[in-house]
Amino acid sequence: MIGRLTGTLLDVDGALLTLDVQGVGYEVEVAASVLISQPQSGSELTLFTHFVVREDAQLLFGFANRAERDLFRAYIKINGVGPKLGLALISAVDSASLTQAVQHNDVSVLTRVPGVGKKTAERLMVELKNRLDSLAEISGASLAVVREVGNRVERAVEMEAEDALVALGYRPADAAKAVALVMQTAELESATVEDIVRQALRQFAQAKLNA
Repeated sequence: MIGRLTGTLLDVDGALLTLDVQGVGYEVEVAASVLISQPQSGSELTLFTHFVVREDAQLLFGFANRAERDLFRAYIKINGVGPKLGLALISAVDSASLTQAVQHNDVSVLTRVPGVGKKTAERLMVELKNRLDSLAEISGASLAVVREVGNRVERAVEMEAEDALVALGYRPADAAKAVALVMQTAELESATVEDIVRQALRQFAQAKLNA
């Protein structure tokens, strides 16, 4: 079983990636979440994978995190759901939305997925209700991953803003304090380094005026 791969991205062809792992090129069909970050050739990439062996083929499916792969494995345990449909479901409906849809018996969420008609969606809904507890666990794990990644990205932006202020001549302690204040008080969605530095400079200017 191949459960995870870390390597250098060689090529992207639609949803099919070629990953070079120590000289071996693995072709991996990936979920949409992997492509959202627009990975570039030559960059390092880690995928959680599921390996499928058939009489006529050996297939690798890749996911951005373990929770996504767990949901994929829950899908393909359902009678009539193969890996291709499982991947389509993963790419079209996140685990949190799926859990809510199952709780409210909202079949329309599934019928929006390419290849899923009303009868298939109704059958899936019945099967998924029997797995509601495990879906809730997967949903919670998925949200935790999203939060963790978001926190890391936010902290990286803050540190870069602090470095920029230090480069402009401010003391590290003052720069850190100003950035922290900006992040607490400013209404910034997806704040960039430039946004944070601009707000911090305004704070410094205002403090001088009030001194």
